[in-house]
Amino acid sequence: MQKILLLEDDISLVDGLTYSLKKNGYEIEVARTIKEAFRLLGEQPDFDLLLFDVTLPDGNGFALCEKLRESGNQVPIIFLTASDEETSVIRGLDCGGDDYITKPFKLGELCSRIRALLRRSSLGSTGENVLRSGDLSVNLAEGRVSIGGEPVEFTGAEYRLLCLLLQNSGRILTRGVLLDRLWDGAGNFVDDNTLSVYVRRLREKLEKNPSKPEHLITVRGSGYQWKE
Repeated sequence: MQKILLLEDDISLVDGLTYSLKKNGYEIEVARTIKEAFRLLGEQPDFDLLLFDVTLPDGNGFALCEKLRESGNQVPIIFLTASDEETSVIRGLDCGGDDYITKPFKLGELCSRIRALLRRSSLGSTGENVLRSGDLSVNLAEGRVSIGGEPVEFTGAEYRLLCLLLQNSGRILTRGVLLDRLWDGAGNFVDDNTLSVYVRRLREKLEKNPSKPEHLITVRGSGYQWKE
C-alpha cells in the first residue's frame, strides 16, 4: 500500500480527501501545520507522495518543499493551491514541486494525478528512466524518441517541450510556464511565436492528423495539455 502525507488545515477538506484516498487504496497520514509535517517526515521517511496545501497557519508549502529538496528528499510533491495565477504555478514548480491542482478540484482528477506521478516516480527509481504514452517512448538517458519502435528525430527545443508535456501528462500547462521552462542551454529565450511553431512541429511528428490532434491539445485561454 502506497503511503501519502497530506498537509492541509481545512478540516472539511481533510475529511473528504482522507476518505477518498483510503477508498482508492492509499495509506494516509495527516498534518495540519508545517511543524507537524516536519515531525511526521522525520518519524516516517517512507512516504511515496506528499500533498501540500500552500497557505498554512505556521508557514507555506513552498518553503517546506524547498527545505526538503535542499536536504536531498526527492519524494513527489503535489501542491493544493487556491490560486491558479501563473506566478504561483511557476513558484511551485521552481521550488521543486512536481504538480499542482487548483481548489476546488474533482477528487477523480486528483487521484488520476497521483497515479500518474507515482507511476513516473516508480519508473525513475527502477532506473528505466523512460517516458511512455501509447506507442510513444522517450529514453531520457539516451535522449532518444521512438514511435512504435521506430526512431523519430527532434530538435533540442522540441525534445524538451515533449518531455515537459509527457512528465505533466493530463495537466494543463500555461504558455507562460512552458516559455519559462524552455530556455536553451545557452540561456536563449523562447518567445511566444516560437512556442507555437514547436507545438505545430510536434503535432506533425506525433499526431495522425495534426489539424485534429488527439494528444497535444490546445486548451483555449490556458495553454496546452498532453492526453494519454
